[in-house]
Amino acid sequence: MRQRNKPWADDFLQENTHLVIPNPSKNKGKWQELFDNDNPIHVEIGTGKGQFIVGMAKQYPDINFIGIELAKSVIVTAAQKVQASGQENIRLIQENAENVNEIFTPNEVATIYLNFSDPWPKNRHEKRRLTSKSFLERYENLLHPEGDLTFKTDNRGLFEYSLVSFSEYGMLLSEVSLDLHKINDPENVMTEYEEKFSAKGQPIYRCTANFRGE
Repeated sequence: MRQRNKPWADDFLQENTHLVIPNPSKNKGKWQELFDNDNPIHVEIGTGKGQFIVGMAKQYPDINFIGIELAKSVIVTAAQKVQASGQENIRLIQENAENVNEIFTPNEVATIYLNFSDPWPKNRHEKRRLTSKSFLERYENLLHPEGDLTFKTDNRGLFEYSLVSFSEYGMLLSEVSLDLHKINDPENVMTEYEEKFSAKGQPIYRCTANFRGE
């Protein structure tokens, strides 16, 4: 979806480098130092407008959350939510997901979240899907051996593709839900998209996978 330009975005980012970290590769291997603690690092790739990451940070204050979002007009909205929340366990990065291995060292991340990623439905765009083999290779490199990847979407086709992709890569699926909200998970934090789609009766799909499978 095309986002409306925000003329004030550049000034906001320059004034809030403590929230949206410039030159994130400089913190590679040192993210816990930036948070000034040794809490585990959880990363949301495609953080959108920030509702999920703020909700998770409130629910889990002993975890450091990093949200990655490429669109400037979107990440400033997320940063405003982080700022308003007062949560000190969140940082944001304006970066392409393709570059995650330039931002984190191997085993530096405990959990990865992929929420309502672009489905890229055309076959020729498969490599752009955040659950394709090329991205799984990146995630495996940065995730701790005991780490998990949690994926949520409203797109049945993307979900089915992702399950196959995870399986073919040798990942172990520890949870698969074809209608997340029917199980009433009290720990589930909804994104903006999730609230919108579920209100219309659209089922939400979720799975958790890890690289500990054979």
